[in-house]
Amino acid sequence: MKQTSLFTVIPLLSFPLPGSGGNCSADLRKFLFVPTISMLSLHLRSLSTMSKRQRPINSPPSTPQTPQTHNSKRPKLPLVPTTKWVPLNLTQSELSLPLTFPTGQTFRWRQTGPLQYTGVVGCHLVSLEHLPNGDVSYCLHSTTSSERGLAEAALLDFLNMGISLAGMWEVFSASDSRFAELAGYLGGARVLRQDPVECLVQFLCSSNNNIQRITKMVDFVSSLGNHLGSVGGFEFHEFPSLERLSMVSEKEFREAGFGYRAKYITGTVKALQLKPGGGAEWLLSLRKMELEEVIEALSTLPGVGPKVAACIALFSLDQHHAIPVDTHVWQIATRYLIPELAGARLTPKLCVRVAEAFVSKYGKYAGWAQTVLFIAELPSQKALLPAHFTSAKESKATKKKDRESHTVVETPTVE
Repeated sequence: MKQTSLFTVIPLLSFPLPGSGGNCSADLRKFLFVPTISMLSLHLRSLSTMSKRQRPINSPPSTPQTPQTHNSKRPKLPLVPTTKWVPLNLTQSELSLPLTFPTGQTFRWRQTGPLQYTGVVGCHLVSLEHLPNGDVSYCLHSTTSSERGLAEAALLDFLNMGISLAGMWEVFSASDSRFAELAGYLGGARVLRQDPVECLVQFLCSSNNNIQRITKMVDFVSSLGNHLGSVGGFEFHEFPSLERLSMVSEKEFREAGFGYRAKYITGTVKALQLKPGGGAEWLLSLRKMELEEVIEALSTLPGVGPKVAACIALFSLDQHHAIPVDTHVWQIATRYLIPELAGARLTPKLCVRVAEAFVSKYGKYAGWAQTVLFIAELPSQKALLPAHFTSAKESKATKKKDRESHTVVETPTVE
């Protein structure tokens, strides 16, 4: 039985979201909501918003849209302007939007303002924004009053708000002086709790791919779902159900630019549909299992290897000590945790050694620590850090790697 964390008091939610086979009108199961941070009281705030000029969603790379798989006949609903912004009463140290959304966890959120990000949670279109003092507020677009409670609960669950970064990072900093220093610059980098179906499909697209192309593929998949509206010139859709995805053939995915990943997506969708109780429920059931069992179960799906399985486990299945190991994480590990292995060739056996090194150093929330250290290596973040975080020797050795670190690498030898 999994041990209860010092930081997770009670799981926020336990109900199927629309993208995983449920729907917005489904009854919530009874749950206790006892957040570990006192900043979750909700107060309405009225702000004026400007209507945004719409522009069509980008099509997949160098490929035409396929009429049979795209909801081209579905009328696009205009987004109803809203002036209701609600403060989350979260400081930037608990949730930093720029350090959470554009860092490789999800590819479905867009920057729609200087300090604003917009995306979909279940069937709800949501914008999050930093206030001048750094606190976070949110806006639910085109959500009826009867749906507001469900939407707010789903958002809190998605943001993993039952986990306090302050307490967690205090433990990390006590065991790692470098992390303690980084925490002053990367506060608020939070791990999301995504819908498992949505997370799985996104990371099937990530294999040997770069963020720009992954995003285009995910946009294509998303466009198969119900259109929810437009914000900041971007179109947003509810993530399609497994049933909807099963209507798209491997050929159609290939024509949309997915390449060999097309067979992984269609094969995984078919495999999930054969699961007792349905694929969405089967994935949710993995949240109650041990990490080794979760990785083993996910790895039975077409296209899912150890790294992709670890990503899904960390970002959607409550496996907080899962460590997705690719060449970038390998470099971090050999530089700071196991320097004696520097220069060695990454193998499946060494991937296990890397994961063990992170867990030994950071404990049950090692995956969250690894996420912060990974973000610190992104070129966009390195430019904001003091020079002493990267020595001259390291800069020379990793200059080429930094230019390529926008690529999400699935190491062939590992898969």
